[in-house]
Amino acid sequence: MSSYYDIDAILTDAQKVLCTFELTVPGLGYIDGNEGGDMKQGTKVELPLWLGEMLAVSQNISSSPLITLDLPTALAPRVLNALKADPRTVDLRALAPHFYALSARMLELFEDDELVEVLTETFKARSASIADQAHNPRGALGDGADFLRGLDENERQLFRAAHDSSKAVKAWMADLKKG
Repeated sequence: MSSYYDIDAILTDAQKVLCTFELTVPGLGYIDGNEGGDMKQGTKVELPLWLGEMLAVSQNISSSPLITLDLPTALAPRVLNALKADPRTVDLRALAPHFYALSARMLELFEDDELVEVLTETFKARSASIADQAHNPRGALGDGADFLRGLDENERQLFRAAHDSSKAVKAWMADLKKG
């Protein structure tokens, strides 16, 4: 569980997810651009994850949810197929800046073994490339700059940690040779 003040958690919760209203809600049409109108049953709107989750898990008098959540476009079948084909070529940051955090939140709401498998294999394959780029002295320059642009926030933190540790080991080795 993340901290209340964790900016990454706040930004993850703010990402939009597609929701379908299961009931007509009077006076809520302004969310869909229908000021003063009702939100009709079956209407699909994008809501921030935090709001969509609250409405999806809350129950009304008939004990059915007010809305149903769909997986976000960052986890659409075409994206999963691209990740299965070659996860290193997918620009995760363009899909969602906090891709893995969003995926983890969605997996709390949906049970999807295939999604877990794809995300696990994606992270394994991409982390090997990240480690390689982090240990390359030209990693953040030239070709490495395009690589860094496609990393989500978790991957960027992993890159920084690997890069800083590589630098620290080199400095330590240099100190050993001096001493």
